[in-house]
Amino acid sequence: MKCIVPGSYDPVTVGHLDIIARAAQIFDEVWAVVFANSDKRTAFSGETRLKMLAAACVELPNVKAAVSEGMLVDFMRENEIKYIVKGVRDSSDFDYEYKMANINHAFYAEAETVFLPSRPELQHISSTVVRELIKYGKPLDGYVPAPAIKVLKTENTGVV
Repeated sequence: MKCIVPGSYDPVTVGHLDIIARAAQIFDEVWAVVFANSDKRTAFSGETRLKMLAAACVELPNVKAAVSEGMLVDFMRENEIKYIVKGVRDSSDFDYEYKMANINHAFYAEAETVFLPSRPELQHISSTVVRELIKYGKPLDGYVPAPAIKVLKTENTGVV
């Protein structure tokens, strides 16, 4: 069975990686895919986000990292993926993701969404928090996977 763990990954966090790793324990093949979110203005290019995501997932042999400019359901159809895995930190995440699950199912009847609750110790971590840490030059350890930090440092992103 295949699944997709979509996200903007702007940047990838240890919370994202935890959800991807847990999905990799459940599914045979996991696609971690960087998507554009029309509601968000991203801090990093799609290419940089993909590099960070791929680096973060390198230790997970059944995970493939990719980037897509299209719709999630189209990517799923093209790659014969039926399951979407989404991490949820709280009730507001769940409310939003539940609506998205229904929309995805309306456009691709075979799409099923699996929700994984975030681990309590990771619940406070978000890409927004990480972007604030970057803005103020704070350490990213414990918030961003070490391989992704290396990418941030080499991609001229302002992270030192």
